[in-house]
Amino acid sequence: MNNTFILSPSELTFLWDECRFCFYMKVKHNIAYKGPFPAIFGSMGDLTSGFYHYKPTTVLSETLPSGVLKFREGWVKSAPIEFDGISSQCVIRGRFDAVAAFDDGSFGLIDYKTSNAAHEKAAFYSRQLSAYAWSLEHPARGALALSPVTRMGLFIISPSRFEPASDGDMAFISRTTWLDVPRDDAGFMDFLGGVMAVLDADEPPQSSETCPLCIYRNAMNER
Repeated sequence: MNNTFILSPSELTFLWDECRFCFYMKVKHNIAYKGPFPAIFGSMGDLTSGFYHYKPTTVLSETLPSGVLKFREGWVKSAPIEFDGISSQCVIRGRFDAVAAFDDGSFGLIDYKTSNAAHEKAAFYSRQLSAYAWSLEHPARGALALSPVTRMGLFIISPSRFEPASDGDMAFISRTTWLDVPRDDAGFMDFLGGVMAVLDADEPPQSSETCPLCIYRNAMNER
């Protein structure tokens, strides 16, 4: 076994699609550009998960099974994952937004999004949430273990207007939308095997033609 790569569910979703060269360099060589991330979004996420913590699942959607939002902002780590014909292995590690404990003993993964609901695509986030679900059901020793995960979805918060609140405060008034996310373990593992084949190679893949960082780097190299 040559290497054990640590894979982030969010990087498997966003960075992989944005540029496989940058993904390879980040995961295999820990070379990455860390751009600014507005702290306000982290604060909004913390406030959202804190507000809904231990609330009934039905406050998110009447279509969810009865239960309670029991876990928030928890870390997952999977047992090592191996693939035939690939010398390296991987471990999935990341932090989810929330997990619901349903009354029937199963669990549901929830990802909070501040966004326009019309812009969000359930299938796109299946990869990220499936990574969390796989890790919870196949945890590393000592890691959080929750099984089975029977539901996954996005709880989308869409600000619609801004108005005064009490005591001189101001507030964004938002609409909320629940969006079920399909789980496809077979498809996810096929995808993960393709990722590992790329990481197992000696040379990185071609950079994306639309990656701003690679465009900048290539322009500088040509000077």
